[in-house]
Amino acid sequence: MKGDRVEIVIDAGSGTTRTYNVTATRAGRRVNVTHGRGVIEVSETTRGGSTVRTARFLSNRVLALVEHPAADEPVADEIVPTLRSV
Repeated sequence: MKGDRVEIVIDAGSGTTRTYNVTATRAGRRVNVTHGRGVIEVSETTRGGSTVRTARFLSNRVLALVEHPAADEPVADEIVPTLRSV
């Protein structure tokens, strides 16, 4: 859903950290997190399942991975009108 966000904090070496954000930028997109074989992958995907962008991180470098879900109420461009029967 638009507004979903994942924040990734990694160890950049010599005691410094870097923060990356992957955000669902348009209506109908979502952010998926997968991990396996030492790699964490965060990707923004469309309703149809096509990947828009992907960020990959070595799991031994990731210090924190925080998922921030979107608000419960839909944004104006995500509201689908319903037909009312009289």
